[in-house]
Amino acid sequence: MNPSARAVTDRIAAAVRDQAIAASADSPRVRGADWRTATVATVNTDGTIVTTDGITARRLLSYSFPRAGDQVVITQSSAGNWVALAETAATGAGQWIAFSLASGWAATVGYYTPAYRINDDGTASLSGMASMTGALAAGATVATLPAEARPASRVRVTAQVAAGYFCVLTLDPGGAITTGDFNPALPGTGTKYSQFDVFGRYRLL
Repeated sequence: MNPSARAVTDRIAAAVRDQAIAASADSPRVRGADWRTATVATVNTDGTIVTTDGITARRLLSYSFPRAGDQVVITQSSAGNWVALAETAATGAGQWIAFSLASGWAATVGYYTPAYRINDDGTASLSGMASMTGALAAGATVATLPAEARPASRVRVTAQVAAGYFCVLTLDPGGAITTGDFNPALPGTGTKYSQFDVFGRYRLL
């Protein structure tokens, strides 16, 4: 074989080899099981999610609160089936995050600063106490939570609003926490409180 023919043969062999390597890299039957991270685009009602790059993966039962935008770990079997294992931890995930209070309210000294936390089971929790001085009208907004901490339906809890006085705190889907149903009727003077710990864990959906 002359040198030019050998060079052509070598180039063809190299091209075939490169194509075989590329095909193997794309085939789970060749490379075996695999895992990687992905972003959720759609949550289906049949227990699967679809990633932004078009992969449909079945959720494990432990991944119980899927949402579009989640960063998840997905794994593929040697047969090519995909499973969504769990959501990866985002910055601040599971941590207490302070939220802003309405005008006239301030964090109560000696208690936790008002804050929320998103739990991994589809619930959220509130913590801390706020106070104000003077008249408090029924329906007044104490604080408004950010979108990620808002429930899909109203949540009502009983709390002590002042020494010897009680109220209902309502958290609505718009995020507002309001006071009302005072018992007995509140005086127009003195310190009033909002006890966020009484919400405990509440459903988001």
